[in-house]
Amino acid sequence: MSLNYLRQMFRYLRLIFIELIFLFLLLPAIVQAQKSDFGNWLIYFGDKKINKKWNWHHEVQFRNFNFVGDTEQLLLRTGIGYNLTDNNNNIHVGYAYVYSEPYLNNTDQKISFNEHRIYEQFITRQTFGRLALLHRYRFEQRFFKDDIKYRFRYFLALNVALNHKQLTDKTFYLSMYNEVFVNSKQNYFDRNRLYCGLGYKFSKHIRSEIGFMNQSTNAVSRNQFNFITFVNLN
Repeated sequence: MSLNYLRQMFRYLRLIFIELIFLFLLLPAIVQAQKSDFGNWLIYFGDKKINKKWNWHHEVQFRNFNFVGDTEQLLLRTGIGYNLTDNNNNIHVGYAYVYSEPYLNNTDQKISFNEHRIYEQFITRQTFGRLALLHRYRFEQRFFKDDIKYRFRYFLALNVALNHKQLTDKTFYLSMYNEVFVNSKQNYFDRNRLYCGLGYKFSKHIRSEIGFMNQSTNAVSRNQFNFITFVNLN
């Protein structure tokens, strides 16, 4: 193990530590507001570039019905991707474990269940000056205790650099996305997620966002506060 590699890993760990401190400072305000109906998602995305073609993705999402203390869902996802072109047009296969605690209809009682997912996806990126576009097409096979479901998702994201001409280091940016979910049978429309937030790119390795998301299904429409950290281990 080379000295340069150890130095690089130390820089990554230091950046993650800074993010954890920021989150710790945010928690008192979150706890104070935990009785709100405004939900909260804490999200970590990590990507490790293995070589010019291959990459490893991993993520953790902790979702609350309130700001904290009322678990809605825990999601753990990982997968391996392959670039069809230089740093773009990525095909990817992976696995996700999902633990859910939904409320029973019109009651204060909750149930819990586990879900295992296998998924395949394609991501392509485009850049136009300050604008960065991302398209993601994902197909999921969802395994429950007594059932298997299939779902298609289309995700369109737009980042707009604010204080620099491109999304370089030390850049504030506006982040927006919309994602639509479609089932393979019965109620074809599953849900839609619309998000807008403000982000800051600390370096090529790490960036963070704080934003608001509206999630709509056939039955409900709910708002979420999102705190997101992206770490790229190149």
